Amino acid sequence: MDTGLLVAILVVLVLLVVLALVAGRQRRSRRLRDKFGPEYDRTVAEAGDRREAEATLQERTERRQQLDIVPLDPAARDRYVEAWRQTQARFVDEPAEATREADRLITELMRERGYPVEDFEQRAADVSVDHPQVVDDYRAAHAIAAANERSEASTEDLRQALVHYRSLFEELLEVGHAEPRQQPYDGRAEQPTEEAR
Repeated sequence: MDTGLLVAILVVLVLLVVLALVAGRQRRSRRLRDKFGPEYDRTVAEAGDRREAEATLQERTERRQQLDIVPLDPAARDRYVEAWRQTQARFVDEPAEATREADRLITELMRERGYPVEDFEQRAADVSVDHPQVVDDYRAAHAIAAANERSEASTEDLRQALVHYRSLFEELLEVGHAEPRQQPYDGRAEQPTEEAR
């Protein structure tokens, strides 16, 4: 075989390998960008390097896969909904305390779902895998809650924190929550329960 032809074949093979690697990286980047949305951009900006940021996001995904995140049972879900309703109602008279309650409620809900809650940054990173659209809200609410502890948050700041907390709260309630299956109607009227009588 001619040496020139052999060199041309090797060059083509090297180019094909390089193109395959580039295409693979682009697919990975696109997949991570689609999965994490605004969190992808925030992580890239924070890392200052796309590869490092993507490695971080991939590590988060792998860590999250090791966690046993469970849906809430209907009774727990109802309990949290009622607790949130009371927290929001308390805001009118005691905005600082209502914000503290919202923070505690979110942490409690995350713990019950199976998220580790010891460290805020790790908690936010774990939540970002499942809820990338609201993790920025969570970070913003947490920052306002910290300012609240230093008596540096205005009532408007606290209102905004509650709005941010609510977005994550609603997401956490719905993940993995299966709607009750409807039983086919058999034509018989339901009998009232003892409690309803």
